[in-house]
Formats: sequence, C-alpha cells, structure tokens
Amino acid sequence: MPSVRRRQPERILQTALVEHLRLRARDGVLYFAVLNGGSRDVREAANLKRAGVLPGVADLLLFRPGACPHCGNTRLEGFALELKAPGGRPTEAQLAFMARFADAGGHTCIAEGIDEALGALEAWQIIRRGR
Repeated sequence: MPSVRRRQPERILQTALVEHLRLRARDGVLYFAVLNGGSRDVREAANLKRAGVLPGVADLLLFRPGACPHCGNTRLEGFALELKAPGGRPTEAQLAFMARFADAGGHTCIAEGIDEALGALEAWQIIRRGR
C-alpha cells in the first residue's frame, strides 16, 4: 500500500508551506486554504456547487495590505497560489480560475515544489526572506 506521502504529495507540500506562513508571514497578511478537492458523492457535490464552491480555486488565497491607487485608502491585495508536486500539472479548471483571478486584478502563481512556492511568497512580500 502506498504511503500517505506518495498518495498526497501536494497536501504535504501545502502543510509545509502553511508552516512557513505561520512563522514568517508579514504583519497584516491574511491567508487561508480552499479545500475543494477530495471525493464526494453526487448529492454532496451538487449541494456544494449550489452553495458556491467553484472548481479550480487555488490551494491558497492570500491577502496583504496595500493602498488603493485611486484614493490612497488601505485595501487588500489578492494572491492565488496553486501548489503542484514536482511533475504535477494544473487542470483546465485551475487554469481557468487563475485567469479569472488575474483578470479581476489579483496576482497568481502555479508553483512546482516548495522552493518555487516560497519564492513567490517572498516576491509578493507575503513572507519575510530567509528560512
């Protein structure tokens, strides 16, 4: 029987990344996981869809304080991070979500592995540099 690590490499990657966020997130950063995956029966899937679950939503949605370019008021800037284990590829639904998020003014990244994910979080100034 395959180990949990082999069956759920992206979940392990996400857990490690969230630990970095807990330790290194900059002040004012808000983040949360979107747990759309997993197996569900047809009725539960239909109920979730009616409740607003959207296929392809990124694994982590993150927000940091920013300033509105028009009025200068504080607002949140949005970031969508899709995590992939090495060799993993995004689905069509994930690509469509990322395109919609970017069209709405958000920043997006599909990161393969922990180093790419941490690099994106550092570039976005979500976490402090260093390990």
